[in-house]
Amino acid sequence: MSVTNNPQSGQISIGWRLRTDKHLVYENIRQKVYRIVTQVDSQIKEYFVNDTGVKAGMVALQEDKVLMVQQYRLLVDKLTWEIPGGCVDEDETPDTAAVRECLEETGVRCLNPKLLIYYHSGLETSYNPTHIFYSDELAEQKAELIHKNEIHSQAWIPLSTCLEMIRRSEIQDSFSILALLSFWTSMSQYAGEHKTG
Repeated sequence: MSVTNNPQSGQISIGWRLRTDKHLVYENIRQKVYRIVTQVDSQIKEYFVNDTGVKAGMVALQEDKVLMVQQYRLLVDKLTWEIPGGCVDEDETPDTAAVRECLEETGVRCLNPKLLIYYHSGLETSYNPTHIFYSDELAEQKAELIHKNEIHSQAWIPLSTCLEMIRRSEIQDSFSILALLSFWTSMSQYAGEHKTG
């Protein structure tokens, strides 16, 4: 299968598939919405893609506890517990953004972040590639760095409690759920590989 990319026109031809030029139909400070039409043989399909940019998050660890922040979320109309995270700025790498977001939201600086998981929240109508990092190397907390307008509160919550909160639907956003379950899985695998006796 041949692939041809023409960045000038915005068209990508992959074998018998053709994606037409995308057209911006809405834009604000947080997102862009594009209308894209695809044609496969005689079938034509219209998409409206919500582009919220690249996202990064941090699983910050202190012994067996995870740093969580509480924020108001419109669609559930309540405060929710989440890992720190947010958008990657144009001049940033994902790991730098994850460190910055954690620092801005909590006053905790994470050192030597390690990539935990990379994923797409959707593959057709949502563009939001996401990088999740983790770090157990933390610098001194500086309360004056906290952006109080972004979060309601913060807490160090045991990982086991976070997993129970997921089961009870007290942690509901996929960003945090994927981060916490991925970290728990990676730690379980590490423990299994290093069992003695």
